[in-house]
Amino acid sequence: MRRRGPAAALALLLAASLAGGCAGTKAGEGQAAGRDGRSVVIAMGPTSEPEAGFDPAYGWGAGEHVHEPLIQSTLTVTNADLTIGYDLAMDCAVSEDGLTWTVKIRDDAVFTDGEPLTASDVAFTYNTVKAESSVNDFTMLDHAEAADDVTVLFHMTRPFSVWPYTMAVTGILPEHAYDSATYGSDPIGSGRYMLKQWDRGQQVILEANPDYYGETPEMEQVTILFMEEDAAFLAVQAGEVDVAYTSAVYSDQEIRGYSLAAYESVDNRGFNLPAVKASADGEGRKVGNDLTADVRVRRAINTGVDRQEMIDHVLNGYGSPAYSVCDGLPWYSGASEVPYDPQEAARLLDEAGWTIGGDGVREKDGQKAQLTLLYATGDSVRQALAADFAEQMGELGIACQLEGVGWDTAYDRAQSDPLLWGWGSHTPMELYNLYHTIDGNTVDGREQARYSPYANETVDSYMDQALVSSDLEASYELWQKAQWDGTTGVTQEGDIPWVWLVNVDHLYWVRDGLQVAQQKIHPHGHGWSLVNNVDQWSWTQASEP
Repeated sequence: MRRRGPAAALALLLAASLAGGCAGTKAGEGQAAGRDGRSVVIAMGPTSEPEAGFDPAYGWGAGEHVHEPLIQSTLTVTNADLTIGYDLAMDCAVSEDGLTWTVKIRDDAVFTDGEPLTASDVAFTYNTVKAESSVNDFTMLDHAEAADDVTVLFHMTRPFSVWPYTMAVTGILPEHAYDSATYGSDPIGSGRYMLKQWDRGQQVILEANPDYYGETPEMEQVTILFMEEDAAFLAVQAGEVDVAYTSAVYSDQEIRGYSLAAYESVDNRGFNLPAVKASADGEGRKVGNDLTADVRVRRAINTGVDRQEMIDHVLNGYGSPAYSVCDGLPWYSGASEVPYDPQEAARLLDEAGWTIGGDGVREKDGQKAQLTLLYATGDSVRQALAADFAEQMGELGIACQLEGVGWDTAYDRAQSDPLLWGWGSHTPMELYNLYHTIDGNTVDGREQARYSPYANETVDSYMDQALVSSDLEASYELWQKAQWDGTTGVTQEGDIPWVWLVNVDHLYWVRDGLQVAQQKIHPHGHGWSLVNNVDQWSWTQASEP
């Protein structure tokens, strides 16, 4: 059995130190937060608070923490299976050339100031977001226009079949009442909830919108507290919140009156493996890695990872093996899965000419098989995963050293060294962003992918074809072929330029008696995605004060 190294030790150390910080608080003390049966109090992490407020033009509902904006309506929504459904939209069609989307909207939606929501508001929103957003990518949109009160036309710069996924997170603004300087803190919307109060750095209180066109929300009031993880745990122990985010560090705790809920996610962690030999780009930046440039080494690393061991000993069992950036989503290819096979990993390394030296580290042509593994400073889970991964690679004869880095340098460093990333979104564009080459990012005159040097013309072609498809669901097959078409792709039998480790379950303490509605698979980001359907939550029993 493998000796448990720094990964397990770090997890135990964190658990001990955090548990010590909670001393003196008795479990279950305090008054129940959701005492009236129509309200709920939720603790989220501090990064869940939108810096620019609740303005879709500045990223509310989008970015890393993709979610339904709640205060504003959206044209579309994602269904439980991550296919597309309708909210404001009644019908949606794209032209044969993919350059014009026509969306018919409902005629009974009103803003909370009593003004009707029309196609003019939709067009205004998208033109504003395109001009102002620093989070969303709207380069594929040329402009939007209202053909009449219930018809909006989106004129595209290029075909973009996954446009409905962008519409699912873009809240509609009121053209008549929008001021970019004040809207974020005093939003007017047509969604399920209204912003009643925002105490920056502390809390947000949402109230049900009485004029909402859909079903009346079960929860009339939703209070979101922004808290560090240890403070959120203390709040649960004191009975001050109904739901609180947490991590695997606390998963072995028991709190009277609460249970631990684990929600499946596509919030994955994985290393990029630079797929070209070491060189320097035109700016003198180091690019490529001589060890991972060999596809046999990349395949050895991928099949030589014991993902379940990581889940058991770093995540305390709360996670699932990750084999791609889109596990379990409609465009996922099952060809991504690879069995843990250290013997096959060793064979591949031998075949690549990397033989075990006297110190247990593989060598080739006088060079040691060594990697510097980067992780985000301050992220204890990523550090523990990186340490576990390093230990497993050591058993294969690849020596790894760990280095914590800030994001100000991480993007450049990842062009030559593996960096432990976190990804996972409700759109196939995640595949495109990781694997498709981009203009201007070249190595030796050849375009490469954005986050790690890699290029495959066939993979690019499948994704390009997927984006120009006039049938969104039919395009899923093209995204799958980009992963593996039987001959090439980004999976184990193909180029494998990334090695995916785990999908991290999103953990929450939930008060007994609170029924959290069925969750869609969560994207990257531990926060607002939980409350996408908070209007459907309910209390099955009165909470006791």
